[in-house]
Amino acid sequence: MFKNQEFQLEITDIGDSGEGIGHFEGMAVFVNGTLPGDVILAGATKVKKKYAYARMIELIEPSAYRVESPCPISDKCGGCSLMSLSYEKQLEYKAKKVRDKLIRIGGFDERFLDSIAEPILGMTDPMRYRNKAQYPVGEDGNGRIITGFYAVHSHRIVAAEDCYIGDKSDADILSVIKKWMTKNDVSAYDETSGKGVVRHVLIRRGCASKEGSALATDVDENIQQILVCLIVNSNDLPYKESLISDLSRIQGMHSISININTRRDNVILGKVTKTLWGEDTIRDHSLGIGFNISPASFFQVNRRQTVKLYEKALSYASLTGKETVWDLYCGIGTISLFLAQKVKKVLGVEIVPEAIEDAKKNAKEGGFDNAFFMTGAAEEIIPAYYEGRISFGDADEVAGHEAGHPDVVVVDPPRKGCDEKLLATILSVGPDRIVYVSCDPATLARDLRILTDGGYELRKYCPCDMFPFSHHVETVVLMGKTVTRSKSHVDLGLDVEDYYKIKDAEKEQE
Repeated sequence: MFKNQEFQLEITDIGDSGEGIGHFEGMAVFVNGTLPGDVILAGATKVKKKYAYARMIELIEPSAYRVESPCPISDKCGGCSLMSLSYEKQLEYKAKKVRDKLIRIGGFDERFLDSIAEPILGMTDPMRYRNKAQYPVGEDGNGRIITGFYAVHSHRIVAAEDCYIGDKSDADILSVIKKWMTKNDVSAYDETSGKGVVRHVLIRRGCASKEGSALATDVDENIQQILVCLIVNSNDLPYKESLISDLSRIQGMHSISININTRRDNVILGKVTKTLWGEDTIRDHSLGIGFNISPASFFQVNRRQTVKLYEKALSYASLTGKETVWDLYCGIGTISLFLAQKVKKVLGVEIVPEAIEDAKKNAKEGGFDNAFFMTGAAEEIIPAYYEGRISFGDADEVAGHEAGHPDVVVVDPPRKGCDEKLLATILSVGPDRIVYVSCDPATLARDLRILTDGGYELRKYCPCDMFPFSHHVETVVLMGKTVTRSKSHVDLGLDVEDYYKIKDAEKEQE
């Protein structure tokens, strides 16, 4: 194969980033915008020794699973690579992706995985699910201000007025900002020169309680609190009064701020945020608990699927009300506070200071006196706490447990997975159960292999589609201490839950 060579190609699989995969003359060929079952005329764009990249010149025969995309830019934008694939097949692809990574990277047996896998948690209506969006700001060829999304594998902005997985009112907010920038000659940031003012527009939404109610259980999804944060390449924002005047008139607007980022890299948020109007945070609710969310806070972007994801994590934790739980990478305390309703004590650790402040506020406002939080890297905080070198303060006064020892550890790390030092600490303290919430199947498989080699075994796992139309997938995993056995539950013809109940009972008798 050589660059620019044209050839017919049948797409047979989907890659890790949602690109189609076919094979030509023994080489794997990756083609963006194609789906399994497509037959295309391909043009090679980059040729390596054993694989190649190509573009689709012509769609000769469409896949039986191809559907018409509702979004006019889904083939250009880098966000929704699977918008043209039927939702049923998206779920199949994501479940297979998790399984394949566990086999290839984790080294787990196929038959065993199939016996403990639970069906992927999908959505009834996968449109308009995001409560957060980050829009890069730039200029088109005519010098006009544009907002949108980056094209695949680039920082070229594809202009977009509406995102079909976001909220419809984003378009109104972006329109106000673009008109304000044009009127006041406020420039967009240019990555090449490092000059310009506005880099990104961050929009977040929360669902408030019904009018006259302070109860988190009385949430009304139609009553929104909106947060808008402009990420700027300066220490202040020119003509901010007129922008505040225009944005504050939008129904539901609750917070307007700027985030200062003067760095010359691809990191979106800087370290300093200044509130220009309204509150520092917005309020959202999930599973009967209220949460304060700031611009830098981690909070799941799909509130409908968050309920399913965390309910699954709670069920895996098998709580009785007597446990001490560590929640590592805890964010603003979402999982921590769900757990706190059913345990003796929860210790949450998160490296983002603003998130920990929100977590403490959420715990106080929710009346949780058994949830405690600390800022720092989990791989540094937890060993120091376990060894008695630092304290969570009042956490050690909660009666009924030896300070520091966890019955259950919950981890919800970023895409890079858990730090190796943290995994070593978890293995050294030996919790009864580990609940791992993952957003990347590859690093999940790697970490599960480390935990398995350290004396734990995989008991259940369940993929969850938090991001329809993208290639991303979340997974919840339950691990328990390895039990000695001559035959697996598959060999014995037992349900996995019944098998481990019997083994746990035998262990207690011993």
